[in-house]
Amino acid sequence: MPVEFNHMVVHARDNRESAEFFASLLGLAISAEWGPFIAVQLSNGVPLDFAAVPPETITPQHYAFLVSEEEFEAAYARILHRGIEHYADPHRKQPDAINHHDGGRGVYFVDPVGHLLELITVPYGGWTSSPHT
Repeated sequence: MPVEFNHMVVHARDNRESAEFFASLLGLAISAEWGPFIAVQLSNGVPLDFAAVPPETITPQHYAFLVSEEEFEAAYARILHRGIEHYADPHRKQPDAINHHDGGRGVYFVDPVGHLLELITVPYGGWTSSPHT
């Protein structure tokens, strides 16, 4: 069996708040709830399992998501509508902008607990084969 990525636990102060923030911004739905987890399923079958943990134990992480142009457009419109601070770069030096790396578009923003989320329409280095959109 080939090695596949199965799931990711995302630490949150409030697992429902974080799951709903993420799902609503990307036009996804909460797919499951069990124990301390609220899951949001990504298109490739990998769930993000949001888990409430004590705030002092949260270490902000960087999560990047490859999205279609249409998904980017919809998510970026939601970012603008909600007044979410966003940046063209991960160091947050270029506010209120997107980037155009590798011929695509990208944006960075922060979730309710400080995780840096990134949306890109072209993988780093460009497409080596046809995009799966």
